Amino acid sequence: MKEVSKYFPNLSSIQVEQLNSLKALYIDWNSKINVISRKDMDNFYLHHVLHSLTIAHYFKFKEGSEILDVGTGGGFPGIPLAIVFPECKFTLVDSIGKKIKVVNAVAEELGLKNVEALNIRAETIEKKFDFIMSRAVTNMTEFYGWMGNKISNKSINDFPNGILYLKGGDIDAEIQPFKKHSKIIRLSEVFTEEFFQTKLLVHLFHNKKQ
Repeated sequence: MKEVSKYFPNLSSIQVEQLNSLKALYIDWNSKINVISRKDMDNFYLHHVLHSLTIAHYFKFKEGSEILDVGTGGGFPGIPLAIVFPECKFTLVDSIGKKIKVVNAVAEELGLKNVEALNIRAETIEKKFDFIMSRAVTNMTEFYGWMGNKISNKSINDFPNGILYLKGGDIDAEIQPFKKHSKIIRLSEVFTEEFFQTKLLVHLFHNKKQ
């Protein structure tokens, strides 16, 4: 949790308590349903919680924002972000039912009223969202093909609606079709831990003119 406090020193006592509770909850659920690799649990706050919250450093969502987390797995990045942005609505989806079972249990245990977890394929959702986020479930061209039409045209934030994609490594080829309406953020510019050296956050703008 020290990794999180280092970058987010102004969290409320409730948020700190909720974030502090996460590891024990996931250790318990992981013993029943494997949603995080056993090896990764040693770096739980760095690899999962802080990685998720890097989005919150760059994007301060306004109250009422609606955000979809595609391929959420055990609830990342959705659960940590729902803690930090309690006035926003988060919909977490995954096609694997047992993972959504864990997400629902964690959200209920933490008292997160702003989280809805659904065991469906994301492309079947008919609703539109301000932002669609994911931790690299596929290449961006394919992802945009699935989800590009789920982004709302009405923006309430100070930055354009779109896709927020946590990626790693060389993305030059897959970002090419989006060059004119995207921004690549190198997380290592702010987050100094070695884990973030190759980690990126890509913002694909909904409106190509923006």
